[in-house]
Amino acid sequence: MVTLAEVAQHAGVSASTVSYVLSGKRSISATTRQRVERSIRELGYHPNAGARALASSRSNVIALMVPLRTDMYVPVMMEIAIAVATTARTHGYDVLLLTGEEGPDAVRRVAGSGLADGMILMDVELDDERLPLLRESAQPAVLIGLPADTTGLTCVDLDFRATGALCVEHLAGLGHRDLAVIGEAPAVYERHTGFAERTLDGLRSAARETGLRLLHRPCEGGYDATAVTVARILDERPDTTGFVVQNEAAVEPLLALLRQQGRAVPEDVSVVAVCPEQVAVQASVRLTSVSLPAQEMGRHAVEQLVAKLDGRGGDEVVLLPPELTVRASSGPAPVR
Repeated sequence: MVTLAEVAQHAGVSASTVSYVLSGKRSISATTRQRVERSIRELGYHPNAGARALASSRSNVIALMVPLRTDMYVPVMMEIAIAVATTARTHGYDVLLLTGEEGPDAVRRVAGSGLADGMILMDVELDDERLPLLRESAQPAVLIGLPADTTGLTCVDLDFRATGALCVEHLAGLGHRDLAVIGEAPAVYERHTGFAERTLDGLRSAARETGLRLLHRPCEGGYDATAVTVARILDERPDTTGFVVQNEAAVEPLLALLRQQGRAVPEDVSVVAVCPEQVAVQASVRLTSVSLPAQEMGRHAVEQLVAKLDGRGGDEVVLLPPELTVRASSGPAPVR
């Protein structure tokens, strides 16, 4: 491995000058800095992480807390995690991935150990039990998600309330009057997970404002559970002509069940989904959808955290506006 002394010899400077260029602790002329940086690149020098941490009181590591629950759509969570990791590297940080469901204990362990310079937390609940510790800790943190009270916190999320409203407004504009929502698994609502609760709030508010009838039913996903949910919906509301789906595992089963019942999409029933774009375009009927900007959320979260670590950022809530893409699954309500 290339040593700091070899970099110094290659650049024609002292070892201390190379160290100052790496740490930024002293002002170095632009010409000398450029010569040292060129030698670092040409030789492929990588500073020892342990020594760098001791010298700077930084670990150059970001902790990412991703509880991987069976009732969550893991591909989206991992897409956000990959975006966090790749963006962190562009800023010189590595990512420590924590996938357990330890809650406050994980926050205590990271904050008290010096394992990481900052934290990014996912799967945020409205009254998340990790939040009091974050507010008390001096360690910078960013949430990918929105709790009920954002005081003293930095958050990045899709505006899920506006997302729900956008879905209703689209179907209302097509003349639909009876809508049904196939939601996430019951446990997601029992935990009061922020994105699910806020989407539902937006759906209900927009339905009231437009005079639509709206029925919400959680669903475990998969064919059998979706079949039971759809049967229950149509038994309660046989005039339902519009479905909003916020459950990736229920998308294809719903389309199959509608075909089996002789209900054409979108001639008889319209379907709008809140899901990754890949799910929408690969469905058996290309779905009108609001996509989940996973990469954008991950990138924003890292940039917010790096700004805080550099002393440039304060507490801020960044809500990404939803965009609805109209495809083949939504059309005018059928004439009764």
